[in-house]
Amino acid sequence: MKSKFILFILFGVILSSCAGVSSKGIFGTGVSVAFDPRTVGTQMDDSIMQKNLAARILIKDKKYLISVKSKVLDGRVFLTGKVDSPEEKLLLTKLAWEIKGARSVRNDIKIKEEFNFKRSAKDILITSQLRTAIILNKNIKATNYQIDTYKKKIYIYGIALTSEEKDLVISEAKEILDVEDVIASITLVEDLRIQRE
Repeated sequence: MKSKFILFILFGVILSSCAGVSSKGIFGTGVSVAFDPRTVGTQMDDSIMQKNLAARILIKDKKYLISVKSKVLDGRVFLTGKVDSPEEKLLLTKLAWEIKGARSVRNDIKIKEEFNFKRSAKDILITSQLRTAIILNKNIKATNYQIDTYKKKIYIYGIALTSEEKDLVISEAKEILDVEDVIASITLVEDLRIQRE
């Protein structure tokens, strides 16, 4: 009995010494694995999703290996880095949404280009006007959408609860003054892979 107790204590010490390893997260802060609030199963699912997404991005173009980083936390996908065009940013967002188990996608990828204050100010104004319009519209769940404006073109990506909501979001975007085009990548809840399983 005493030897089993000592063996149990020794086993616990060995396991606890493994848990103190720290790692750098997406935001550069060290996080101790011992204090990770996710379950081991969730951590494994996130790791599989992250590797799957990284492989899909790499298959699209090898240049993304250095320029784009991804992180998955509790099914939420975070993308960072730089790309050459808004279309590439939209493509990467679609790839992230296609990963099985993705609950949300936050795309913080920047577009490489020389800074133009006047154009940037106009794009920010267009984005804020649309964001305000969809927040005030009670038939739209505004938190489900991410909006980017680039050279007076609005890029919208997210999840709509109904096709009517999807149409409303696009309609609101087209009503904003000076908008030249609306490129929407809005998925319906019923089309999500996670809903079908």
